[in-house]
Amino acid sequence: MNRPWKTLSSERLARFEIFSVRADRSVSPDTGFEKEWTILETPDWVNVIPRTPEGKIVLIRQYRPGAGRHTVEIPGGAVDPEDGDPMEAARRELLEETGYRAQRLVHIGTVEPNPAFQTNRCHTYLAEGAVRIAEQDPDPGEEIEVLEAGEEEVRRMLADGTITHALVVAAFFWHALRGGAAPRVDVSPVEE
Repeated sequence: MNRPWKTLSSERLARFEIFSVRADRSVSPDTGFEKEWTILETPDWVNVIPRTPEGKIVLIRQYRPGAGRHTVEIPGGAVDPEDGDPMEAARRELLEETGYRAQRLVHIGTVEPNPAFQTNRCHTYLAEGAVRIAEQDPDPGEEIEVLEAGEEEVRRMLADGTITHALVVAAFFWHALRGGAAPRVDVSPVEE
């Protein structure tokens, strides 16, 4: 039951700036059922939770066209081919988006954003000892406001829906497993 499906054919349908679309036809090794799948080929991504020597978390606010509004997030972005690996991408994105550099980067977790149809993974790094060393150098079209918040304020933002980006919430899950900011959960029944 856990054997992978065999790919019978794969065709690239379109290529865009940040992803490609392909159609794969696969067959189940158990039932012989054939299905065509739509797959988004996307690069791996990184998220960075920068923590200053004073214990503040560095956040960013930027416009997100998919949501049609500004969102509060953490620095992050695609792993570019010239990065070599996700840690280098994390270092680059932190500096570009915030002007901060960390004394130490620690990989704290990886998720698959949507394995039903996406090929990428999102790697989260804790950037310890983050201090501002330069001006921001964002990509064209990125207008990023840098914020610092205490752990309690980050907990509040996660709990009250200020932070809604799913990959950022996942990053704070990994952070919480290490004892960092996460909302306190009331496990009492929800009233409808």
